[in-house]
Amino acid sequence: MDETESKAWRKLLSVMTHEIMNSVAPISSLAGTLKRTLEKNLEENNNNDFEDLHLGIETIKRRSEGLMKFAETYRSLNKISQPELKTVFARDLFENIFRLMQPTLDQKNIEMDIVLKEPGMQMELDVTLIEQVLINLVVNAIEAVKDKETGRILISAGTNEQHRKFIKVADNGTGIEEDVLEKIFVPFFSTKKTGSGIGLSLCKQIMMVHKGNIHVQSKIDEGTVFTLQF
Repeated sequence: MDETESKAWRKLLSVMTHEIMNSVAPISSLAGTLKRTLEKNLEENNNNDFEDLHLGIETIKRRSEGLMKFAETYRSLNKISQPELKTVFARDLFENIFRLMQPTLDQKNIEMDIVLKEPGMQMELDVTLIEQVLINLVVNAIEAVKDKETGRILISAGTNEQHRKFIKVADNGTGIEEDVLEKIFVPFFSTKKTGSGIGLSLCKQIMMVHKGNIHVQSKIDEGTVFTLQF
């Protein structure tokens, strides 16, 4: 029993580390970019980029607060039960993710596009939790396209024929094997040596508390599409 409990705690710590690192890595990258920009501006007495600095610092502040809230929520696996819903513009949600991930994308020479057929589209969701889902999916997509000559990630949103709103995260990466596709949402299943196997399971859990779901389609050497349906 002691050994089983010890393994369970190690798994939970692995989960926490995985999720925190997924958010901290782009925050750190963005902070480094802002620091270099600030140093350059101070040397050149150039005030043109201070608006970008302000936006970047605001992004770090907001996502750090969201990460703290997430860590507090995730102290118990059962605590993600009642999302704090509010109405947001899909474009604002996507712009926040793009701003957060941009330094990492630039560093790896990966292109990320945002497509909104309805520019004024609004969604009712828990911003902190859905941002965590999108961070997970974008981090996975980056991993999938990192060896491609022209790696590309596409985030889009719309309304389907059943009048249900959705978000899609697509990439032109390596794709996922069919036998693996059946297991990717199973807790602690991972094909990565350093993975915790909790990221996609957590995404599914978050979508379930939104009374929605998450689907995946993939073809080897063509890419993968994750669809969040609300």
